[in-house]
Amino acid sequence: MYALVDCNNFYASCERVFNPNLRNKPVAILSNNDGCVISRSDEAKNIGLPMGAPIFKWDNYCKQHNIKVISSNYPLYGDMSDRVMKILSQFTPDIEIYSIDEAFLQFKGFENYELNSYGKDIKNRILQWTGIPTCVGIAPTKALSKVANKIARKFLDETNGVYVIDSEEKRIKALKWMPLDNVWGIGRGLHKKLTAEGCVKAYDFTQLNSEMVRKKYSITAWRLQQDLLGKPTMELDEEKDKKAIATTRSFEYTYSDIENIKERISTFATNCAEKLRKQKSSCHMIIVLLRSDRHKKDLEQHRVSKTVILPYPTNSSLVISKCAVEAVKTIFKPGIRYKKAGVIVTGLVPENNFQLDLFSKENPKHKPLMLAIDQINKKYRSNSIKLANQDLERTWKMRQERLTPKYTTNINDIIVVK
Repeated sequence: MYALVDCNNFYASCERVFNPNLRNKPVAILSNNDGCVISRSDEAKNIGLPMGAPIFKWDNYCKQHNIKVISSNYPLYGDMSDRVMKILSQFTPDIEIYSIDEAFLQFKGFENYELNSYGKDIKNRILQWTGIPTCVGIAPTKALSKVANKIARKFLDETNGVYVIDSEEKRIKALKWMPLDNVWGIGRGLHKKLTAEGCVKAYDFTQLNSEMVRKKYSITAWRLQQDLLGKPTMELDEEKDKKAIATTRSFEYTYSDIENIKERISTFATNCAEKLRKQKSSCHMIIVLLRSDRHKKDLEQHRVSKTVILPYPTNSSLVISKCAVEAVKTIFKPGIRYKKAGVIVTGLVPENNFQLDLFSKENPKHKPLMLAIDQINKKYRSNSIKLANQDLERTWKMRQERLTPKYTTNINDIIVVK
């Protein structure tokens, strides 16, 4: 059996843990640079605030309906997510972290367990230890556990947040209830094609000829159909090293001077290097991106990238930052107001297994230096040590005018009990 554990309105729930005054009130969380709504509490949904609403258009609407609008606080959300996932690992060793707020669990050897009670134990422990409300869907396959989770979330009072599909009768009833476009794994393209086949509910999709689905659509669609039929074809995904690592961000303001852009590129490159070292990889290639503000149609536009091939693989922040900064200097165009930049490292190889070069190699002092920097930054859970060409005050320069404290990741923001 599989379980899908999903945190309810995760970003809003994190804020409510530390500010109980937000409970039972409409809350909306904004994207980077306070752009648009990316998370809403149930109360905000019921009022009619749409997902993705640009806040500059909906600000007055939020004020009229007393919707609390908050800047996204990613350090807080990431830390709370880590706490939830660690709790889930106590219930089974087989876990796949699917996103920041949901995870699949596999129950091997749990034949004698009463899974509805076990699901409630999971839900209650997470709520007690973190304050985050969750819903749990349990079923014989991953796709059906997604369906069960949606039922638990939709009918919260009847299910108490936990629903188990453990019989053929429950499976058929659930699929006849589930709209086709709400099925996990069915995107707009596939939904359009299946609608032409006469499919309205998830159950209709399972009644199509399996060989026809495999030949006409794809092996992925066939696997999804088999999963919905109760035949496990999608196992838990193992954590794999990434084949490329990217850090791209929009600036809080448009920049037209090279010095500010060089500082941002250095920060992005350093972040990529840290991620490389974390997965014990090195890169052969760096791609630097620079974009103007596409929304400012009256201004001259400029979209450009530069690829740098390294003479040897590296994960040194010093080397990657230097190469990225040199690259952005060659593509920067004076007079353009840039809004977004990014660094991508690719051509990844294991850091201790790559082809050596007879004539060029990395400074041997870099490796122990990077190790020392990573250890210090990990110990103090912040970027305590940075390169000299980085902004020492902030990692990401984003517009966050409604930001809440970092309650769990910054010692100065810890709640004081009086």
